[in-house]
Amino acid sequence: MYSTATLQTAVAQLREGGLIAYPTEAVWGLGCDPDDPTALARLLALKQRDPAKGLILVAASMAQLEPWLAGLELSLRQRLADSWPGPLTWLVPDNGRSLALLRGDHDRVAVRVSDHPGVIALCEAFGGPLVSTSANRAGEPPARDAATVRDYFGDAVTIVDGPLGGRPRPSRIRDLCSGEWLRE
Repeated sequence: MYSTATLQTAVAQLREGGLIAYPTEAVWGLGCDPDDPTALARLLALKQRDPAKGLILVAASMAQLEPWLAGLELSLRQRLADSWPGPLTWLVPDNGRSLALLRGDHDRVAVRVSDHPGVIALCEAFGGPLVSTSANRAGEPPARDAATVRDYFGDAVTIVDGPLGGRPRPSRIRDLCSGEWLRE
């Protein structure tokens, strides 16, 4: 989906603590390295998002999320495996792996395995999951094209242009342990 040069540029930005904007299943996302506290803080400040809310991790495969899933009982792992890849974000118990800015004021971390070819390519090139949060400031509608991302953020992010996945709305969010829906 992306050229090698495009992927190399995006990965270089991520490794240097930069922020990227990229198309996801329904809207454009903002991403960074989930293990870089400075990048997480910059992303939250750029979005003007309350750090207490936390962020989502998106991956190319369940294996990429393994560090965040370690210790999860087999029946819960099976529930994840049965639902992915696809537009379902699960809140899983934090096993101590997540940085505070990633999980927010929660004892859970939000994770998803995408079926979007561009997201998969980015995560595979990066070698792990990325932060995925809608490309907009708090209170603004999520960007649905690269031009809107540029209008919102200018040069503060590297745009990885491509098509959206065609879904009408962002992923549903469900708590893995309780089954409660947070966003249907």
